[in-house]
Amino acid sequence: MRVVLVSMPWAIFNRPSIQLSVLQAYLHGQSGDITVETRHPYLGAAQRIGQETYQLISENNWAGEALYSSLLFPERRDQARAVFRQTLGRKIVRSLPDFDVIAAQLDSHLDDWLERQDFSTCSLAAFSVCFSQLPGSILAARRLKKRYPHIPVLMGGSTCAPAIGASLLKVFPVIDFIITGEGERPLHNLCLYLAGEKPHPGPNVLQRPDGAPTDGKDAKEYPENNEIPDLNRLPLPDFDDYFAELKQTGLPVFPTLPLEFSRGCWWNKCAFCNLNLQWCGYRCKKSERMLRELRHLQNRYHCLDFTFTDNVLPPREADRFFSALQKDSHDLRFFGEIRVLKNLQTYVLYQKGGLHTVQIGIESFSNPLLQRLNKGTRALDNIAAMKFATAAGIKLEGNLILEFPGSTQEQVNETMRALDFVLPFPPLQAAGFFLGHGCPVWGRPRDYGVEAILQHPYNRKLYPASVLSRLVMLIKYGRGDRRHQEQLWKPVREKMRTWAEFHQQRENACRPPLSYRDGGDFIIIRQERPGGPALQHRLRGLSRKIYLACDQPVAIKELLHTFNSITEEKLSAFLAGLEQKRLLFRDQDGCLALAVRQPA
Repeated sequence: MRVVLVSMPWAIFNRPSIQLSVLQAYLHGQSGDITVETRHPYLGAAQRIGQETYQLISENNWAGEALYSSLLFPERRDQARAVFRQTLGRKIVRSLPDFDVIAAQLDSHLDDWLERQDFSTCSLAAFSVCFSQLPGSILAARRLKKRYPHIPVLMGGSTCAPAIGASLLKVFPVIDFIITGEGERPLHNLCLYLAGEKPHPGPNVLQRPDGAPTDGKDAKEYPENNEIPDLNRLPLPDFDDYFAELKQTGLPVFPTLPLEFSRGCWWNKCAFCNLNLQWCGYRCKKSERMLRELRHLQNRYHCLDFTFTDNVLPPREADRFFSALQKDSHDLRFFGEIRVLKNLQTYVLYQKGGLHTVQIGIESFSNPLLQRLNKGTRALDNIAAMKFATAAGIKLEGNLILEFPGSTQEQVNETMRALDFVLPFPPLQAAGFFLGHGCPVWGRPRDYGVEAILQHPYNRKLYPASVLSRLVMLIKYGRGDRRHQEQLWKPVREKMRTWAEFHQQRENACRPPLSYRDGGDFIIIRQERPGGPALQHRLRGLSRKIYLACDQPVAIKELLHTFNSITEEKLSAFLAGLEQKRLLFRDQDGCLALAVRQPA
């Protein structure tokens, strides 16, 4: 039996598909009768349209979908072009080839790619469908079926959650099977079914019953858990096919290799998040297994850059992993996503272990809004995380969620105030709230002021109404107070642009904008300001001690207990002075010194 696994644009072109590589290795380990090949046509697409063009488009989900939607539904070309231009913005659009030129290049690339492939002996063609890959995968499946009508087509991945997958099977006759949820066991069972060794494909595989019309109305869904309990038992991923294809394209790329430490999210409570629809719980690998996987990939493919695909790294095992690596002499670099860590020491540990860039789930600087988002953190914790990442020398990435349904003027005001204090830290991205299928807001819309859930306006432009009316899509549109929220948060967007401009215009990006040097009995604080010269502040004796005691979030009561020679009134006045100068952040009953120690 021969299985071909495919990943279409807009997968990141300098990165192998972790989905394909793990599935390939798993199937190889289950049966010697199954030959598995992986194909990465996104590499050829990057070569055809140009690396820079591909990268810019791949960073915008809607723009990428618009291009393939214009090929899938030619009658929607004008609407797709409008989505492309609107979502990318004028500046980026002007730097790119014309929409029609890029679409024509993708069109010819897909035909050329299919022409070079030999699917004549293929028993199953399977497409991994994640963000922005749906239209391209359907188009490829349609053209594949034209050439090889006998080949069953399977789709799976994060976009194929149960309700979404069932609707895809209903609407697109080129799809024969859908896997919902984790893929290893269902894919193996499906292979056995197609080989005649099982009477049905088993849990989490949707299919058209024999003899049924191709509208898929009777598609069956098996919702029970069919996951691998212990991720440590998974085989090591196999990127050989990717590297062979990369060599054929001639792209001058040193890949970043994906690592999978865990599946799911150990928190999994955020009101806006729908990233865990495919998982039935949280599981993670042991640090020892992760280290073995890292060494294997490093030695086999001679790469030093890695990215964790996890929604959030597992804290205890990540501690052990980076602790082991900090004793290593290899110059490894990692990207990972984490929740807020509580102390500087952990950030320092991760940095010494190779964590170069981190995305922290900050989302807000307003305590009431953080409660509505169900983040489980305070504004003080979030600002401390930004400070600690900066102090540890880790590049910080993150988002600030704007326009969340039901947000108030008070929450906007709190955010505006906090932006004055986070100015020294790397700017976050403004992320307008989007309603995702399966997230808590989707499940309880009225609780969040969402009056109705509709198809997203961009999807209404990209898909014919007769098609979209029968599809369940991953991204929705919530009707409620959206217009009001956009106006409410407009000042925050403008202030965040000023924040970004301040960092873009700094002369020495390696030097923190707010730092201190310790002289033993005194400290000197250096503070950069927008549009003015840097200021110097000197704190002596007790003032120095109090400021350094606020290096991590600390309660005012604890400061009074530690420095019992000073009255509450004097302490409050001293902290207020530091706050006025933007050297310290106070929130409710706690405070945080903002300056980071400047390396000698």
